[in-house]
Amino acid sequence: MIFRRKGKNDDAETTGGFFGDEEDATEATDAVDEVEESAPVGRSAGPFDSSEVDPSTLEAEDRIDLGALVITGLPGMELRLQVDEQSGEVQAILLVLEDSALELRAFAAPKTSGIWSEVRREIAAEATRMGGTASETEGPFGTELVLVVPVEDPEGQIFSQTSRVIGVDGPRWLLRATVLGRAAVEPEAAPPMEQALRNVVVVRGSEPMAPRESLGLRLPEGAQPAAEEEA
Repeated sequence: MIFRRKGKNDDAETTGGFFGDEEDATEATDAVDEVEESAPVGRSAGPFDSSEVDPSTLEAEDRIDLGALVITGLPGMELRLQVDEQSGEVQAILLVLEDSALELRAFAAPKTSGIWSEVRREIAAEATRMGGTASETEGPFGTELVLVVPVEDPEGQIFSQTSRVIGVDGPRWLLRATVLGRAAVEPEAAPPMEQALRNVVVVRGSEPMAPRESLGLRLPEGAQPAAEEEA
């Protein structure tokens, strides 16, 4: 489901999405390239836990509060939400820029240790079971997976889909990010997706949760579904 932010003066949907107009995307990508050249490996440059940022910045105009995740996109990015039709619950966030996408999901984790290494092995085993391949590689966020799995399109054609699965262990949470499209196979297209991931703030909350339980997501304030023909 695609969402747009309401206009200030009426109920009409804006056409620029949540993160500015597409003509700004090239300039934003150039800026991301400069940042990525000096970005350290790991979580020191993000994504962040809510305890690691100034609370007032979470309400900044360029940030979108989605419950457990507060995101900051780039100009030209489109926000899509995967919503369960029966329950109405938001299951995942998808940030789309041109022909690349970044899927975000957050889960509870134990206090004592991260769970990405364990989850990573399970994802790799599932990809193999599906007839695909999974290989570990070192990326800007640590060890990640490159998956190549068979996928069937609506016409019944089978093709191989490549994705990068990134896991970031934080304080009592795991943020799982899946890079799709061109950014998954062409390194020069990856920096905007990686910067969008670094911009994420995880709001874990203090309530007890079972490890791997999904952290709650919600619709952004002022959002409404895009028209069906537009989507």
